[in-house]
Amino acid sequence: MYRYDTFDKQFVTERVAHYRSQTARYIAGELSENEFLQLRLRNGLYVQRLAPMLRVAVPYGTLNSKQLRQLAFIARHFDRGYGHLSTRQNVQFNWPLLEEVPDILAALAEVDMHAIQTSGNCIRNVTTDQFAGVASDEWLDPRPFCEIIRQWSTSHPEFDWLPRKFKIAITGAREDRAAVAVHDIGLKVYQEAGEARLDVLVGGGLGRTPVIGEVIRQGLPARHLLTYLEAIMRVYNRYGRRDNKYKARIKILVRAMTADGFRARVDEEWAHLENGPSTLTDAELERMASHFRPYDYPTPPADDLAAERLANPAFSRWVEQNVSAHREPGYAIVTLSTKLTGVPPGDVSDAQMETVADWADEYGFGEIRISHEQNFVLPDVPRGKLLELWQKAGDAQLAAANVGLISDIICCPGGDYCSLANAKSIPVAEAIQTALADLDYQHDLGPIDLNISGCMNACGHHHVGHIGILGVDKKGNEYYQISLGGHSGGRGIAASLGEIVGPSFSRDEVADVVVQILASYVALRHENETFLACLQRTGIKPFKEKIYGTA
Repeated sequence: MYRYDTFDKQFVTERVAHYRSQTARYIAGELSENEFLQLRLRNGLYVQRLAPMLRVAVPYGTLNSKQLRQLAFIARHFDRGYGHLSTRQNVQFNWPLLEEVPDILAALAEVDMHAIQTSGNCIRNVTTDQFAGVASDEWLDPRPFCEIIRQWSTSHPEFDWLPRKFKIAITGAREDRAAVAVHDIGLKVYQEAGEARLDVLVGGGLGRTPVIGEVIRQGLPARHLLTYLEAIMRVYNRYGRRDNKYKARIKILVRAMTADGFRARVDEEWAHLENGPSTLTDAELERMASHFRPYDYPTPPADDLAAERLANPAFSRWVEQNVSAHREPGYAIVTLSTKLTGVPPGDVSDAQMETVADWADEYGFGEIRISHEQNFVLPDVPRGKLLELWQKAGDAQLAAANVGLISDIICCPGGDYCSLANAKSIPVAEAIQTALADLDYQHDLGPIDLNISGCMNACGHHHVGHIGILGVDKKGNEYYQISLGGHSGGRGIAASLGEIVGPSFSRDEVADVVVQILASYVALRHENETFLACLQRTGIKPFKEKIYGTA
């Protein structure tokens, strides 16, 4: 993991002091609401439907056990005893008091954390593969590049007031677990001829206008990472629309210019930047990579995993769904599911946070990841300890064997919390999980991504769900639009956007509609054919006929 140096610590501490003084001025009436707006947003504070919401930055989804314990402390003392894992690998608190936010930021600074640039029209938290550095299918660890971009983009004077928020994702593995195709900039890093190189995608994104990103450069040497990003950002900053926030994202600009036209503009700008001061030296690349060297893995104890699985079918099912291959023999990657029926997806209690922190120390090297699917990940668990961990996870309600299955739902907070939402998301997720409580049936269905958003901002990534659900408003009533066939990338399949099946449904109908969709899949599928593959073969017509009874 990257460790803060003296400059980092001083920067964050000074930022907290500045925010504390400005919050005091706002409470005293010396700053207007409009004057305080950008200041609080740049420090991660939103005003939601019922209370403020503070979004804490977890750079590329990685934190240590000390930091997670501090988040548990904050949840207990400044919130209502829980936090929320977001799809951008951050942590959110839904009930902080405005006047106590400076104290929360100070508590975060004690463990080298902050909430800087988790909102506002700036470069947001850089995200990556939750298995980065340990995945068996990885070409190159993307985390050093994430950290380089994080340091470069934090309070960058030229890119601090962009036309709209800006999101960057990086992957370095065969399977894209970072969804790079649906980000403003997506980067694929790999090794070629002994040199780190990058493929650059631009103009992806979800929201009101979902778009799959376009590749504008392949094989970019890693030393040019920042100069090329600067060229992209300058073109966007200059030509991106500022008169209409719905048309201000880079995806709209790329579409207007065309990918070739945008690439040409970037190349023109890069001609002034290539080999300039922001070019990364070998020494700097090596320095950053040194923060992410593989741990010195001790020889793990002998395991009898096959026998343990044979003796315990429930444990075997958990291993099948929640345990992933590690690059180091004798170790495994464990995903701890937060998706328990009756609990909002991604919500974790202070006790669960502390427990996961303890497990990170006991079974690994004190490191925890947050996944895009709103789950915790322990990246370095000895295989011989899996049974013991599973038993403890069951007691902590973190052992649901449903990772990658339909009940592993991605879900935004929706109308229960968000002032932008058109409809509630959490009750819909619970209704679907209740209707599909039979885990044997879920395993028979195989991998299915079901994503729910409460509005067109698509925080629940409904566009790229195999089944996507979008809350819409119809004359003051909550309805839900269903789409099929979306995919964020990975599993050897290109990213795609879901296709809307037809008229929307009331909340009470949604779970039944999902059940009908799955029944159609079971009737239509070939042997060993996944839900997405079946959809791609048949199209949505037979599913639509089943849902609307038009066959």
